[in-house]
Amino acid sequence: MEFLTSYDGTRLSYHVSGDGAPVVCLPGGPTAAAYLGDLGGLSAHRQLIMLDPRGTGRSAKPGDAASYRCDRLVADVEALRVHLGLDRMDLLAHCAGANLAAQYATRHPRRVGRLALITPSVRAVGIAISGDLRRETARLRRDEPWFPEAYAALEAIVAGQATNADWQAIAPFSYGRWDEVARAHHAADAERQDPEVMTAFGAQGAFDPDATRAALARFAAPVLLLAGEVDPAAPPAAMAEFAGLFPDAALVVQPGAGHFPWLDDAGRFRSTVAAFLE
Repeated sequence: MEFLTSYDGTRLSYHVSGDGAPVVCLPGGPTAAAYLGDLGGLSAHRQLIMLDPRGTGRSAKPGDAASYRCDRLVADVEALRVHLGLDRMDLLAHCAGANLAAQYATRHPRRVGRLALITPSVRAVGIAISGDLRRETARLRRDEPWFPEAYAALEAIVAGQATNADWQAIAPFSYGRWDEVARAHHAADAERQDPEVMTAFGAQGAFDPDATRAALARFAAPVLLLAGEVDPAAPPAAMAEFAGLFPDAALVVQPGAGHFPWLDDAGRFRSTVAAFLE
């Protein structure tokens, strides 16, 4: 684990593993980057630099809680690039981290070599994911024993009537296999989440979808969008729409994968992402 000091004096932690050209990895949540592991063995191909967003992992809590907001976190990513001495960097972002990566790309387009968005959130670009699309994707799992309870919870969420129990009940949809590995991963990730950080991340003013979409239409670097075939959080149809916002983007749908595709099929995930980054 290593540290840097960001623009406002906040001490940030990051993890370095593997060899080769560096790839800066932005976790979702926002939460500590530990849940990414080594991204299915991607560290055998590239050096992974995983940032713990401020207030998560070993990164310090800032004096100003408003600095957790997504658009303000762009300055932390830029501080990391400068700290690493990189003129340009490849970026990989998962889930909510894609909102941060998209905003970084709009502000600092010439600092990005390649951009890999893994089952990304779409809040920064304002793509609407309908309840029908989420249900359709979820029904691909209808033959699994946990499906009835999880699908009922999904219905409550789509209807705007969710309880905390419903959010917990849909966890199996995030994984291609709801096995012991997936259960342990989900439990560990839930323990790392800080409600204050997550709420502030998307606070009023965090996103300007029209401006972001207009800027991404001019973003010249190669982009990979990797979707999980059975992921209701980031359904392939919505990911295709996201890919269409870039001049040079490829969409790859990983068969049988959920929201954490490096856990569902590490070899396929690793080969796809490594080939793109090379």
